[in-house]
Amino acid sequence: MAAHLAQPTEPLGRNVVPGAYRGVAVTSFDGELDAGSLARHFVGREAYRRTRFIVVRNADQTAIVSVQKESDEPLFSPITAVQLLVGPAECAYVDDPEVDTGIPTALARAALSQAPGKRGVVVQGRFAHVSFIIDPVLLRVTVREVVPPYPPKLLDQAQRVLGLAETLPPMELVPDLVEFDQLAQGNTATSYLLPCRGGGVSIEGATVKYLDERPAREAWLLLGCERSEQIHESFYGDRAPQVDICPRKRPGGGGATLAKCCLLETHNEVDTDRTVVVPWGASLALIADALGTLAREWEPTWAPA
Repeated sequence: MAAHLAQPTEPLGRNVVPGAYRGVAVTSFDGELDAGSLARHFVGREAYRRTRFIVVRNADQTAIVSVQKESDEPLFSPITAVQLLVGPAECAYVDDPEVDTGIPTALARAALSQAPGKRGVVVQGRFAHVSFIIDPVLLRVTVREVVPPYPPKLLDQAQRVLGLAETLPPMELVPDLVEFDQLAQGNTATSYLLPCRGGGVSIEGATVKYLDERPAREAWLLLGCERSEQIHESFYGDRAPQVDICPRKRPGGGGATLAKCCLLETHNEVDTDRTVVVPWGASLALIADALGTLAREWEPTWAPA
C-alpha cells in the first residue's frame, strides 16, 4: 500500500487536545520523525479502532501524528493516511505524575511551565496516562471577590471546577481582591456593620457588628451591598451610610471576568463587558456554566479534537 500524507483542510487552531486520552497511542520508531518517513512506516499497519493520534518517540525526540483508518468498526483496521501535527523540533515530552492529562487546563499549565516555547507538548501524567496539547494558550479570567474569608470563595470554587473540567479550554484565574479592612481604612468610622460573621473581620479601633445577627441599632457604617441595604431597611426602617462591596460594580478590567452579586439568587447573568456574574452563594454547577459562557465568548468553536 502506498504511503499517504493526509493534508489538513484548515488550520488546527490553538489548544488542540484529544477528546479522550484512550484515543492516543504511544510507540517507538527507529527512524526519522519527518512526515514522509512516518507515513511510510504507519500506512498499512493496523491500529485500534479508538486510535486517532499517535505519539511517536525516537530516543529523546517526539512527534505527534493523526491517523485515518479504513474503518472504526472492527477492533483493528489498517491505517490509510497519516498527518504530521508537530515534528520533533517543536515537540517536547514531559513526565509529571501530578498532571491529570484528561483536563485541558492541567495540560496547558504543564506545557507552558515545563516546556515553554514548544508548539506541541506530550504529557505522561497521573496513572501513566499520556495525552498532548498543541499551541497552548491560557484564557485569563479575572475573578473579582471580597476577602476575608480566605481562601477567596469564588476563586477557590472556580479553581476546583477547572481541576475537573474536561470540556473547558485552558484557563488561568487571576484574582482581583478587595479586603474589608481596606474599605474600612478609606472610610473611617467608630462602628462598622458587616453582612455576616463568616468573614472573621476585625477592624482595629472600631466595633464590628453583623447584620445577620440583627444587633441593636447604632450609628454605624455598613460595609455591604444593595441586598444588605434592603435587609437593613427591613430590620430598622431606614438605610445606613454604606460602602458598596459588590464585586459586580467594581470598575476596571475589560477582559474575561467572573464576579458575583447578592441580588442574583438562582441564575447567572452576562454583562456587556464580557463579565459573567453568578449569585453570591453560587453552586459549582453555576460557576462551571459561567466559565463555559466566558469560554464560548473567547473561543466559540473550541472543542477537544
